[in-house]
Amino acid sequence: MSPSSKQQEAEDSEHNPQVVVTTTGATHSIRHDRSLWRDLTAYWILGLCNNYGYVVMLSAAHDIIAQFNDEPEVDDGAVAGTGRECHLVSTGAILLADVLPSLFVKILMPFFPFWVNVRIGIAVAFSAAGFLLVGFANAEWMALLGVIITSASSGIGETTFLAYSSRFNKNVISTWSSGTGGAGVIGSLSYATLRSLEVSPRDTMLIMLIFPAIEAVAFWLLLRRPQMLPVTTVESTEELISDDKPLVGFKEKMSYIKQLFKYMLPLCLVYFFEYFINQGLFELVYFENIFLDKASQYRWLNVDYQIGVFISRSSVNIFQLNKIWLMSVFQFINVVYFLTEVIWFYTPSIWIVFVIVLWEGLLGGGAYVNTFYRMSKEIPPGRQQFAMAMVVQSDSYGIALAGFLAIPVHNAICGLPAAVRSVVW
Repeated sequence: MSPSSKQQEAEDSEHNPQVVVTTTGATHSIRHDRSLWRDLTAYWILGLCNNYGYVVMLSAAHDIIAQFNDEPEVDDGAVAGTGRECHLVSTGAILLADVLPSLFVKILMPFFPFWVNVRIGIAVAFSAAGFLLVGFANAEWMALLGVIITSASSGIGETTFLAYSSRFNKNVISTWSSGTGGAGVIGSLSYATLRSLEVSPRDTMLIMLIFPAIEAVAFWLLLRRPQMLPVTTVESTEELISDDKPLVGFKEKMSYIKQLFKYMLPLCLVYFFEYFINQGLFELVYFENIFLDKASQYRWLNVDYQIGVFISRSSVNIFQLNKIWLMSVFQFINVVYFLTEVIWFYTPSIWIVFVIVLWEGLLGGGAYVNTFYRMSKEIPPGRQQFAMAMVVQSDSYGIALAGFLAIPVHNAICGLPAAVRSVVW
């Protein structure tokens, strides 16, 4: 090897201590990367900030929209003639308004140029605009537009950050997933806490503008710039085998999608079952004469779910499961339980429901983080960017389908005669 080649190799090593490109067909490990914490921390913060607005925006928007509704609220939520305390419009309708813009963005983004700084700039701007629109809304359409823009911001950020992760240590997938799980817990609790302190919805939105600012700082200041793709190298006289070549052109990308179905289908099913429960059945679970009223039961079941998601999305370095389809089977069993429970009210204690909801969250978060962690190990680095951006659509497909199905199923159950919980612990 010539002196100039050795010098170039040393420079590459300094920029990217994880991999060295050689002309001998070998990939060497380099000294410990002492600044790796910056990438891992940045991706945790990015996961938190990217999903934070998505978590809190909907309930906040509803608080603001309420001021545009002159009709008095109905205290008794029972459907006439059935005795069931539920409304004929489920939260599935709300879910669709919150997920469809994100899904639309996720479908388009893999086929656009990967101008990462432009994408993240748009995502941060949209996130801030969403908070401002909802905060200063003087008409219902402005509040709804804020929800839509925030959803789009989340979709842009998720596709871009996961695709960009292919240029970093694979453990950024773990910290990203943990951050997105943390967004559920921190988002739901922070909004509820501010509202319980009688902070107005408008002031709450202005306070939350700090999160787009933190996202910008984490991306442009804390996260290191990748100097080179961490690719496995070959002899200098060889060409990359076809499976390792980056995908070029629309046709080539479309033909590659079928190889990603083994990741996409199980993840889609897990989220379909999960959000069918959350948006069609959660609000129908009700225990009378306990320490929580109906509204509090629904709120704390959602917090319980978010805790499960956070735990499992943070667990991939401790426990990995490649058989994602197994999680979809378990999640389907949860659907059967909740569907029968809301029809017949046979569970004797709400604590049993809390345990099952925590398990539901563990499955959903586990499916997400294990899918992308597995991809980071199995897919050639040159194709990871496109693959990540495609597979991240899967959960949104499942969520959207759940929203469509949850509405008629929820309304059908509301029309059934009210059940009586005969056994109570």
